Amino acid sequence: MDSSLENDILKSIPGDSSETYVVAWDLVNLCNSYTDRWKSRFLLVSLKVEAILRETTIYRRRNRFNAMRDGLGLGDAYAATLERIGTQGGERAKLAMTALMWVCHSERPLRVEELCHALAVENGSAHFNNDNVPAVETLLSCYQGLVTVDKEASTFRLVHHTLREYLSTHHNLSPRAHSAMAETCLTYLHSVQAKALPARPQPDLSSMPFLKYCSRYRGTHAKTQ
Repeated sequence: MDSSLENDILKSIPGDSSETYVVAWDLVNLCNSYTDRWKSRFLLVSLKVEAILRETTIYRRRNRFNAMRDGLGLGDAYAATLERIGTQGGERAKLAMTALMWVCHSERPLRVEELCHALAVENGSAHFNNDNVPAVETLLSCYQGLVTVDKEASTFRLVHHTLREYLSTHHNLSPRAHSAMAETCLTYLHSVQAKALPARPQPDLSSMPFLKYCSRYRGTHAKTQ
């Protein structure tokens, strides 16, 4: 690092943090909390700086910085973060990638309890196991900062819209996403617990919070395979 490059990086931070703030999906009427908005802004700055510092010479770091200043290279920062997610290994990496698939490809923002139940489903099983529902804290730690919770709407969301674009164009990260999601919805709908709910009067769905989403969007996911 030299002082010139360091100063240029520091000068770019206010612009990055003001231009890349998070808007929760297309729900422009949802207001994110002030704290969450700033966390999201500076996470993107952190990803960019990390990508620059991974280069091995001042020349390469300068080139990386210039590319990011021109709007390029954020994908590399996402790739590095996804690589860190993968190095968690085992169930944590699998949980994070499955959750990213749902947050990226769901038909609407998923409430916290909906996503947790979706991740607990074991496709093909006739029983839904509540002991398999992951804790929110576990999910957020697995994500490495790429997903956060919108406290106002109590929904999960990606840290920035460009991450959705990145995940959508890199199909190898979640192959057959909609097919897998349709299967999960079908398994949930046909679970013993779902079938045990009374048809009338309006059943209490607090124990099966993912049921409404499955009922409405299972067919949509099946058609989008």
